[in-house]
Amino acid sequence: MRTDEQIIAKINSTTYTAGVDEAGAGALCGNLVVAAVVLDPKKPIYGLNDSKKLTNKKREILYYEIIKKALDYSIIYITPNEIDNMNIFQARMEGFRRAVAALRHVEYAVFDGNKIPDGISVESDCMVKGDAKLAVISAASILAKVSRDKQIIEQAKIHPEYLLEKHKGYSTKTHLEMLAKFGPIKDFHRLSYSPVKNNINNLLF
Repeated sequence: MRTDEQIIAKINSTTYTAGVDEAGAGALCGNLVVAAVVLDPKKPIYGLNDSKKLTNKKREILYYEIIKKALDYSIIYITPNEIDNMNIFQARMEGFRRAVAALRHVEYAVFDGNKIPDGISVESDCMVKGDAKLAVISAASILAKVSRDKQIIEQAKIHPEYLLEKHKGYSTKTHLEMLAKFGPIKDFHRLSYSPVKNNINNLLF
């Protein structure tokens, strides 16, 4: 396992490095979204940071800039049913694998967190809090976060009573109150998560 400094040196000596991150692991509903990005050093993107530290407006601007300038990127969706069948840890690992496999140009991959998935076909490392340390993982976190938020907003139009646009599907007081009142939404809420499971008798079809 490389140190952070060794990972940075490896990135600097590699043409096609993919940063990989996800959004939505802790949410009670919606897809887990995983993104992989290969940045172009000839087309720098300024202001990259952990997506959680950026405003919605800034994330949105960077999202389109990343898509326009990146040498390669992929965005993968792991459904609530898949998450329930696998558990969230295995769903993250599967999303990471799919995201890297979907790239056309990749020599080296760095994953946010402390675990390298099995079955990755290229040389790989992981970095704790990599989304705040490495631009290439920051870019992946932004693609994943914005893509997931867009899906949640679309679902909010279908089920406005859940106020999804406010909590984005996370376990807030408002979301738990709506779950207790209306029950989970079939194929949208993650039925294996305890706060959802506790209201499964009210499942909304």
